[in-house]
Amino acid sequence: MNKEEIKKLEATLWYTADTLRANSDLKSSEYSTPVLGLIFLKFADNKYSLVEDDIKSEFNKLKGSRRERKIEEIALEKCGFYLPPEARYDYLLNLPEKEDLASAIKKAMQAIENFKPELADTLPQDEYFRLNRRKDGNKDVIDNTTLIRLLKNFADIPKTAGGDMFGQIYEYFLGKFAMAEGQGGGEFFTPRSVVRLMVQIIEPHNGTVFDPACGSGGMFVQSAQFIDERKTPGDDTSLFVYGSEKTLETVKLAKMNIAVNGLRGDIRQANSYYDDVHKSFGRFDYVLANPPFNVDDDNLTKVEGDPRFNTYGVPRNKGDAKKKEQGAATVPNANYLWINLFATSLKPTGRAALVMANSASDARHSEADIRKNLIENNLIYGMLTLPSNMFYTVTLPATLWFFDKNKQDDKILFIDARNIFTQIDRAHREFSEEQVQNIAIISRLHRGNRRAFIELVHNYYASGFASLNENRPKLAEVAAQLLEFLKENEVKILPDFASVLKEAEKLSKAHADYLKSVDLADIAGANRAQRKLAETIAPFFARLHELLKEADKAVRHLEKEQSRNKDLKQLKTELEKLHKEAGASEYFFGHIAWLHERFPEAKYEDVTGLCKLAGPEELKEQEYSLNPGRYVGVVIEEDGKTEEEFIEEMLTLNDELEKLNAEAHALEAVIGKNIRLIAGEE
Repeated sequence: MNKEEIKKLEATLWYTADTLRANSDLKSSEYSTPVLGLIFLKFADNKYSLVEDDIKSEFNKLKGSRRERKIEEIALEKCGFYLPPEARYDYLLNLPEKEDLASAIKKAMQAIENFKPELADTLPQDEYFRLNRRKDGNKDVIDNTTLIRLLKNFADIPKTAGGDMFGQIYEYFLGKFAMAEGQGGGEFFTPRSVVRLMVQIIEPHNGTVFDPACGSGGMFVQSAQFIDERKTPGDDTSLFVYGSEKTLETVKLAKMNIAVNGLRGDIRQANSYYDDVHKSFGRFDYVLANPPFNVDDDNLTKVEGDPRFNTYGVPRNKGDAKKKEQGAATVPNANYLWINLFATSLKPTGRAALVMANSASDARHSEADIRKNLIENNLIYGMLTLPSNMFYTVTLPATLWFFDKNKQDDKILFIDARNIFTQIDRAHREFSEEQVQNIAIISRLHRGNRRAFIELVHNYYASGFASLNENRPKLAEVAAQLLEFLKENEVKILPDFASVLKEAEKLSKAHADYLKSVDLADIAGANRAQRKLAETIAPFFARLHELLKEADKAVRHLEKEQSRNKDLKQLKTELEKLHKEAGASEYFFGHIAWLHERFPEAKYEDVTGLCKLAGPEELKEQEYSLNPGRYVGVVIEEDGKTEEEFIEEMLTLNDELEKLNAEAHALEAVIGKNIRLIAGEE
């Protein structure tokens, strides 16, 4: 399945599952665990099905010999699971309606746990009884409707679907449940795009990953995915993950998540402040975490003697001495406890990425002293300000901190990414995959990896031309329909789409010539070739946008003259399609332009409003603040519009406003009428 097909499948699965929840009396928090358990069960069954014939063949071959082995031993060796008949997905799906399906699923989960000790007490079991019980008078009666429909829903996941797809679906559901659960959802889920950016910047290769506030384990999953994407034959890509989480239910989610993604790990329930269950001091290659922000009232006495927290200094309140005598001294908030923990958990060559409240970057008093110590010990690699509304639970602005105990210089990389985001709905934002790569390339350029920049642009060209070639027939078809309508309505000046679209063929030839001649190992030469190709492409899209503006203007003129013409609605639909197809065709070329504008020589340089390398003197001048905004500066941008274009845009917006106002008045009238009908006044 390609990306679009997987996205469609995810959306379909979620829609049907959430519809069932909405028709029950269950909260999202009560519904999420059993649903995720069924996704896990389908994954286990799919994985087992792929090697089932090999398992049976081996069992039958050895049966009756001195080397005879139990089938479950062979299954664990070849698959990692053993599924007895009563734990198979089709068995559960095809049970008679009169059977107690919740009991059957519980037995299936118990069977999996029996043969996979690391999942002991992890999989949901009793939770399914909430889904198949309903009241009939004073009695509880079995009603399998919801469970049957859920089983049928996930049965649509192809049997050939591997761990990657299941991991993606599992993470998608985690994110949707987090959104549905509001504040509580953030306790177990960090948005995937934020995690992916963190991983892309610290670039794990192999070894150990630690998350002392691991939630549902998303940091581990993305680390493994990053390694898998970049591995070459012979690479050591072994990864072992260690996590701790205060909430038992969330620990279970994490264990299921790493199992779905085929990861090895040790996830434990613990309070990381007081319980060092993984002996973390100086132990790990990578640390990744999104800990709870601004937690108050942690006991000072319990942490001040622990090297995990006192190596760089313990945050203290004023007047602690007296309170300490009374046994009541507390840490001002946990932010710098977490920062200490992450820093001290690293090996001498370790790297870390963590999410932290913006306020920690400028915090004063004892926290400022800790920050100074971290800077003077040359531990901090970089700081990145995130856009607002990236998290489902809080709107507080957040910053990503990056540590590198093997830094090669004494400077800190500051990145301000507040204006880089994709709006997914009114209240939430995320990074697109391309935005993640564009931000991460700043770090790679800083580390001297210019080849990564060249390869990124090269790949954007490949995707861009594939999209342009795919969309060109659609552009031509919609443009022809649009022109035909304009002709029928006697519009005299028609946009010449045909000649512009013909130019697209020349662009494809230019790309083919580039592919024949470019040598990606020759950084300077490849960069020149890529920039030359960009100069060829830019006029095409500039002219296409001019023609679209002409079409917009002509349609608005017709709308004023023929407001009751029904065909106008269809025309406007076609014009919207044309804008959409043009945007899709231009998407990757837009990212190339963004990169070339900021890093024209394919090497790191400070960019006002985006990134800045600051050395010890600059940091001292700023009183050791780690707020990127203090260093990168602000770009004052002109919109680049002529007076005529500005007026045209305002007129367009006014037309849209008038249309929305008319729709609002019409809706108001309908609502008023309905209320009067209910009240019996009509």
